[in-house]
Amino acid sequence: MFKKIIKGGQRKSSKSNSTDASLYGYGPPSSHNPGSGPNSNAVVAPAQNSDVLMVPPPMTTVEPLPSFRDVSVSERQNLFMRKLQICCFQFDFSDTLKSIREKEIKRQTLLELVDFIQSGSGKISDVCQEEMIKMIGVNIFRCLPPASHENTGQEATDPEEDEGYLEPTWPHLQIVYELLLRYVVSSETDTKVAKRYIDHSFVLKLLDLFDSEDHREREFLKTILHRIYGKFMVHRPFIRKAINNIFYRFIYETERHSGIGELLEILGSIINGFALPMKEEHKLFLVRALIPLHKPKLVAMYHQQLSYCIIQFVEKDYKLADTVIRGLLKYWPLTNCQKEVLFLGELEEVLEATQPAEFQRCMVPLFRQIARCLNSSHFQVAERALFLWNNEHIVSLIAQNRQVILPIIFEALGKNIQNHWNQAIHGLTVNVQKMFMEMDAELFDECGRQFEEKAARVQEVEEQREITWRKLADAAAERGEDHMVTV
Repeated sequence: MFKKIIKGGQRKSSKSNSTDASLYGYGPPSSHNPGSGPNSNAVVAPAQNSDVLMVPPPMTTVEPLPSFRDVSVSERQNLFMRKLQICCFQFDFSDTLKSIREKEIKRQTLLELVDFIQSGSGKISDVCQEEMIKMIGVNIFRCLPPASHENTGQEATDPEEDEGYLEPTWPHLQIVYELLLRYVVSSETDTKVAKRYIDHSFVLKLLDLFDSEDHREREFLKTILHRIYGKFMVHRPFIRKAINNIFYRFIYETERHSGIGELLEILGSIINGFALPMKEEHKLFLVRALIPLHKPKLVAMYHQQLSYCIIQFVEKDYKLADTVIRGLLKYWPLTNCQKEVLFLGELEEVLEATQPAEFQRCMVPLFRQIARCLNSSHFQVAERALFLWNNEHIVSLIAQNRQVILPIIFEALGKNIQNHWNQAIHGLTVNVQKMFMEMDAELFDECGRQFEEKAARVQEVEEQREITWRKLADAAAERGEDHMVTV
């Protein structure tokens, strides 16, 4: 008999909890229908455990809900869940006149959620956090439309010159991103709990969105991923590896990606925080990912951010200067003059952070390339190469190693003065020659003599070649005449 009484009490207790859970229209089906179930006539006691939170059933229509200020504190978590459900509805933004009322209800609901998270008026439960991340995923994770160059077959253009594609769902999408950002940066967010929902799968999907053509979306993604990297230390190696993989695919497979610049901006901040001595993993990242990013045709679209990352490495560890310079020489453009100008600008920044020992390791191949740039028929390339002599640090490195460098570039300087079509290049070359004369007049004269001797030898070889050709021509003519007589 005693056992029956205990069992009856347990049944009533579970019934009371289900009634409390049905607040805002969810809970077990029996709680919505008083006429169902075996105990429909029983008197239900008030809820004893208001902390129990259950996921509400799916909503079928979008209707406005009361604001958080209009309900008691104990009811806000339940209201939060219901608002999340409204925000899971998707609408067609290609037709601006379709579902206007429902779109506005969702927009206002999203704004309320952002305010609720930002205000920190109450710590949201684990269930609410999980459902919120699910709602965010429903809205932002989607198949991106084909890029404009994929539809037209044209080359991708610089995003600064073209407004580009704008996401039609941005009125809602922007607020969803704002909600995610506020959640990540909130002091109320416990990383031990949040990492269960913002996991590796979530981060990978977030990285996939960087290929969006909408620059507004990429800016939000950049800020959010940077905050995730800063707050979730457990994800840091995974994020770096995932970004590496995006770069590899871009360099060696597609050469098409809209978000390389934004990813490099994040990496610039990450590299700035690397501890010394630098890990081998980070050096491999420089060699295998960052330096090869100079290879694609579209390097101009992200070169500023790439150059910043490269300089960060050299400033962190000056011994990497030789590696970086040789990497630049490896991917030096042969026919793209605009890329050459970019490379020369980056080279100057790297040389500013280069120490004499590292400079000596790479100066011979470096100045052979600079000599070729000096003789470029594209005046901007030649001009940018000559501007290197306006940098005091680079001039000091050249002066310390003038015995090696001047013989390499002396001929290129001489050819410029004799043959270059641009008067500005002619004047800059004369200034560089004067600089070398002031550094070491004896060496300059010796290089001049060697240049004249080489020119004389070249002239002699040319004259000998002409004589040989004349002899061959005369012999062929004589043989032709003999052949005609014989016939």
